[in-house]
Amino acid sequence: MTKIKVLIVDDSALIRGVMKEIVNSQPDMEVVGVAPDPLAARDLIKQTNPDVLTLDVEMPKMDGLEFLEKLMRLRPMPVVMVSSLTERGSEITMRALELGAVDFVTKPKISIQSGMLEYTDLIVEKIRIAARARIKPRPHPSSAAGQAARLELAPVRNPLTSSEKLIIIGASTGGTEAIKDFLIQLPSDCPGILITQHMPEGFTRSFADRLDKLCKISVKESEGGERVLPGHAYLAPGHSHLLLVRSGANYMTKLDQGPPVNRHRPSVDVLFNSAAANAGKNAVGVILTGMGRDGAAGMLEMKKAGAYNVAQDEASCVVFGMPKEAIAIGATHDVGPLYELPGRVMQFFATHGNRAMRV
Repeated sequence: MTKIKVLIVDDSALIRGVMKEIVNSQPDMEVVGVAPDPLAARDLIKQTNPDVLTLDVEMPKMDGLEFLEKLMRLRPMPVVMVSSLTERGSEITMRALELGAVDFVTKPKISIQSGMLEYTDLIVEKIRIAARARIKPRPHPSSAAGQAARLELAPVRNPLTSSEKLIIIGASTGGTEAIKDFLIQLPSDCPGILITQHMPEGFTRSFADRLDKLCKISVKESEGGERVLPGHAYLAPGHSHLLLVRSGANYMTKLDQGPPVNRHRPSVDVLFNSAAANAGKNAVGVILTGMGRDGAAGMLEMKKAGAYNVAQDEASCVVFGMPKEAIAIGATHDVGPLYELPGRVMQFFATHGNRAMRV
C-alpha cells in the first residue's frame, strides 16, 4: 500500500511532535518531514514531494498566508490548515480557504498535547480527504479580469421573486469557496437562501460576515427564529442544525442542538429534510463539493416533495463525494459546473415563475 506522505509545518515543537505522532500512528500515512517555518518547508517540499501539507496559520519568518498564496500559484498541492479557535484565527482561516487550502483543524484551547491526540480521528480524516482532493492552480491577481469574464458565461436572470421561493444549499470540504462563488452571482432580490456548510463553531460567523461583504445579497449566521426574506441568506451556525419551518404564511429559521446526523452538526440532511417537509416544490436544492454522503438522502426527500435539485459536477468539485452520492440515488435533476449553477437556478425560477408555488 502506498502511504500518504505528509509534511508538517508549525512553529511549535510541541504541535510538530504531536502531529507527527498522530500521522505516523496510521497505517496509510507517514510523516516525511517537519518544518518550523515556511522557509524550511520550501526546501523540504522539493526534497520529499509530499502528498499533503499541514500548515499553521501564523508562522515566523514568512506569514503562513503569504506562503500558502505562493505555494498555490507555483506548486499547487493539498494543504490542511492548523488554526487557533480565535476571532483572528477564524478570519485568517477563511482567507486560507480562499487561497486554496482544502480544509482546516483547530488547535485545542487547553491541554494541547492531550487535546490534539483526542483529535486524532478528525485530523487523519481531513488528511485523507485532502490527499484525494482536486487541486487547481490559483490564478495570479492579475488574472482576476479573466475570472470575471469566465463567470459572465453564466448570466444570471433576474425574475420577479417571491418569499415563497427558496434556495437550499449544502456543502462540506471545499464548500466555503464554492458557496462564495455561487452566492456572488445572485441578484439582490433572489429568493431567500438557507445554507449548511460543515464547519465548527467559532468559524461560521466569520464566514457569513465575509460573504456578506462580497455578495449583493445579505448573508448572516442564523440566530434561529428569523423570517426568511428574499435577498437574504442564513448560514447554519457551527453548533446547531439549521431547519426551515413555517409560521402561518411565512418561512422561518429554526436551530436545533440535537445529536449529529451523519457525524455532522450542522447536517445537510437535517436542512434538506426540513425543506422537503415545509417547502416542497417551492424550493430548489443545491448540493456542492464535499466528502461523504450527508445531504443525499435529504435531497431525495426534497425531490419526492416536488423540489428541483441541482448538483455540482465532478470536474469543478474539490471533493466529489456529496454530489456524487446525491446523483447516484437519483436525487438530482441537473448537474453542472459550479460557475453555471447560479444561472441555471435563476433560469429555473424565471421559467417556472407562473406556476402555482404553494404547497
